Amino acid sequence: MGYNTEDFKAKPCIGILNTWSEMNNCHTHFRDRAEEVKRGVWQAGGFPIEIPVMSLSESFMKPTSMYYRNLLALEVEETLRCYPLDGTVLMGGCDKTVPALVMGATSANIPSIFLPSGPMLKGCWKGETLGSGTDMWKYWAERQAGNLCEDGWNELEDSIARSPGHCMTMGTASTMTAVVEALGLCLPGSTSIPAVHSTHARMASACGRRIVDLAWDKVSPRELLTEESFHNAIVTDMALGGSTNAIVHLIAMAGRAGIKLSLDQFDEISQQLGVIANIRPCGEYVMEDFYDAGGILALLSQVKDHLNLDCPTVSGESLGKNIEGAEVFNDDVIRPLSRSLSKAGGTFVLRGNLAPDGCVIKPTAADEKLLHHSGPAAVFSDYGDLKERIHDESLALTADHIIVLQNAGPIGAPGIPEWGMLPIPNYLLKQGIRDMVRISDARMSGTSYGACVLHIAPESAIGGPLALVRDGDQIELNVTERRLHMDVSEEELAKRKAEWKPRPARHQRGYGKLYADEITQAPEGCDFKFLHQGEDSPEPDIF
Repeated sequence: MGYNTEDFKAKPCIGILNTWSEMNNCHTHFRDRAEEVKRGVWQAGGFPIEIPVMSLSESFMKPTSMYYRNLLALEVEETLRCYPLDGTVLMGGCDKTVPALVMGATSANIPSIFLPSGPMLKGCWKGETLGSGTDMWKYWAERQAGNLCEDGWNELEDSIARSPGHCMTMGTASTMTAVVEALGLCLPGSTSIPAVHSTHARMASACGRRIVDLAWDKVSPRELLTEESFHNAIVTDMALGGSTNAIVHLIAMAGRAGIKLSLDQFDEISQQLGVIANIRPCGEYVMEDFYDAGGILALLSQVKDHLNLDCPTVSGESLGKNIEGAEVFNDDVIRPLSRSLSKAGGTFVLRGNLAPDGCVIKPTAADEKLLHHSGPAAVFSDYGDLKERIHDESLALTADHIIVLQNAGPIGAPGIPEWGMLPIPNYLLKQGIRDMVRISDARMSGTSYGACVLHIAPESAIGGPLALVRDGDQIELNVTERRLHMDVSEEELAKRKAEWKPRPARHQRGYGKLYADEITQAPEGCDFKFLHQGEDSPEPDIF
């Protein structure tokens, strides 16, 4: 390889885990960033080694990148365990790479620092700012309603993603990188920097320099990941109006640190503060505006009374020290709590006889009049059934109907895909209807919007109450009371339960079999049981 012994002798060996791939457009700049990390490592007297790990592409993986989150986490854990590494820089950003890298590094527990990919530049079409995901869903509805021609759609598609980087709305990627910074695993302010900004390249080198110090001092992730730091992460998520996916990922990440988070903790914090990040899909702006307005440090300074400021971070300073002096430069983008977008946080937790173990909704992204709604169920047995029949006018669905999708959860789909923003029938779109109550055991993209109830647990594939819903059943959604109820007698539900039979197993071997056997439900983080619990793995023997 051309190295002399002096290049690595008596120096910390730093693994740079790079999730670059030509199938992952969010990370196309990571080849350059890896070299910049190496520069920083060399400058600080370390020895950098770049190691590729699985790239989870949100756009191209089927059935969903979530299906492979735990596989990347396992790869990261064993990569860090088997190689002679003293520290690692985790390079990620596209949705599931963030929790997967953190989960694996936490289990391996060697000094780690997270390098976020950064959001892409804002899109623009005919003078209008576009936000990835959010505006595609909006204009796709117009296309289905007959209000946008194919040429216009193609122009919009070519205009919405103008650079490397993850989604520039407050989707799962921007949410998760922000909460990882709140956990203390990123350099201060790094998660807001746009991917192609020169500051991002300088930040990459700074990560390389800092990880050498962390390796010498042997600062491991579990020293930083405490109950208090996870509290900070949840506060950050709620103030951002973050992705509903953050709940599943944070529960899984906490589990790797030996900390148990409950849905009730998220809902409790949600009731204490409102959304102050005016970013799509809940608000008006995009991440580039957020960075120019002061970024994540400015937002954290606005909610500092809700944070544990003494929590240590990879910077060597406390979270409170990191946000000292942070300023808001545009208080319409990052608002004070006194002028928040909502009176409560971004995600609410609901329960009831349809979701005894809980489910979630993002009320700030829904039509307000649907947050207390009753209507008859229109049931689809799986995603294939939904695609085949949803636009059939003979179903005669109205805006009052509640669309229900079954078998879209961790086992049923499998992988709990982002199918939860169920399509509205084209004939209703043509009538001007743009939101309906939709219920499933699936997830939805953090860039999505609508009155979508998600992550229903237990899922229908294992006989949860969602499996028992039938066409015409009256369902009540009351977000204020945190309630989701099916108006069917207990006797009738017991009869339906006795008649219900699970579907045959989809996989008999391979990763699919492992996944089905080991996956937990959404309120438990959808981690593998054998990774989420038990004693630490012993160090590999050296022969």
